[in-house]
Amino acid sequence: MKRTWTIIGVRDVSSSLKWYQSLFGHPITPPAHDYFGQILDSDGTVLLCFHEWGAHEHPSLMTPANGTPGNGLLLFFRVDDFDLALQRARLFVSRLEEEPRLNPNTRTNEFSLRDPDGYYVTISAA
Repeated sequence: MKRTWTIIGVRDVSSSLKWYQSLFGHPITPPAHDYFGQILDSDGTVLLCFHEWGAHEHPSLMTPANGTPGNGLLLFFRVDDFDLALQRARLFVSRLEEEPRLNPNTRTNEFSLRDPDGYYVTISAA
């Protein structure tokens, strides 16, 4: 089994981690470091990592000024609590990027929103 660790550059690791934990209905926990945090599934699988812009001089994570955060990236999550995720999402954003709809390709309901750093996030029913 191989798994990816998707890492996104963020302004504030703690705030971004809390935002995603709340969206997914996870307990709120602090990041492991000021510059890096992870959201884990109940089985320990890494769902998403957060890396502070400029920490550790990673070339693609130096500054958001080199491009638009989220351009060319779609964070796509399949969840087993779609209706609750939708309710939680509506608490965090003033509007969704895409209202809930049936995706004809996946044949599942999904909606999309922007996270605090501008990343495009799609939530799909499992």
